Amino acid sequence: MSKYMLGKFMRAVEMSDARVADYVADPGAFVQTWLLHAGGTDLPTDDRYLTADEQEAFAARDFDALYRLGAHPYLLWHFIEAVYIHEIGWRDLVEQYRAAVSPYGHVDYIA
Repeated sequence: MSKYMLGKFMRAVEMSDARVADYVADPGAFVQTWLLHAGGTDLPTDDRYLTADEQEAFAARDFDALYRLGAHPYLLWHFIEAVYIHEIGWRDLVEQYRAAVSPYGHVDYIA
């Protein structure tokens, strides 16, 4: 598991409207391109890569899986908000997020 890279990927996407749009348009291709260019050249033994499960979760836009894989809840929420806010109303997004991740641990308060 590479929690550092989970966070790095989420921040890279959510900090740019253009990257959010590219990610939403084709998540699988975005993940592969990011790994080739922005993920860095660190060796896998340095824990600086995305595992196959992590890549699959990002490609599927599966926030439930990302949470289970160890994504930081604060970074995950902002990533999910950036990615889904134009598709799902904010209140519905909060409820879906809470329902998806609550079986795996405490969900921080989101008003």
